[in-house]
Amino acid sequence: MEKSYEEIKFQDKIIAIILRADFQAKETRFFSPSEFSQQLGFLPHPEGHVIPAHFHKKVQREIALTQEVLFLRKGKVEVNFYTIEKEYITSRVLDAGDVVFLCSGGHGFKILEDAEMIEVKQGPYSGKDGDKVTFEGIENDPGK
Repeated sequence: MEKSYEEIKFQDKIIAIILRADFQAKETRFFSPSEFSQQLGFLPHPEGHVIPAHFHKKVQREIALTQEVLFLRKGKVEVNFYTIEKEYITSRVLDAGDVVFLCSGGHGFKILEDAEMIEVKQGPYSGKDGDKVTFEGIENDPGK
């Protein structure tokens, strides 16, 4: 049975955080360390709860690494995780409703069923060549 929450780690470094569609908690829970430039949390609220109107202060932050969060709305996707040295670590299959927070290292995807994903990451986007390094992973391996 799959875990509702899982951290993918390599040498004590968080590569990804997976939050399954069936995850439940009674209280607000954040999964990412506070020093991450993206924060992933689960915020359950009962009917009638009020979140006061607010805005966020302008705060200067330095971002050294693009982190991204993918919400799988539809379908089934295999996510392959890699070290920064392009070495394969492990794979996980995501189903509709699952969320993956890609924290560090590399990643590749194989679409197993028609899929729709929503992606959230830092901007501004510096273009394909300025923002990422592509490499040959296991995604094209027909035996995988």
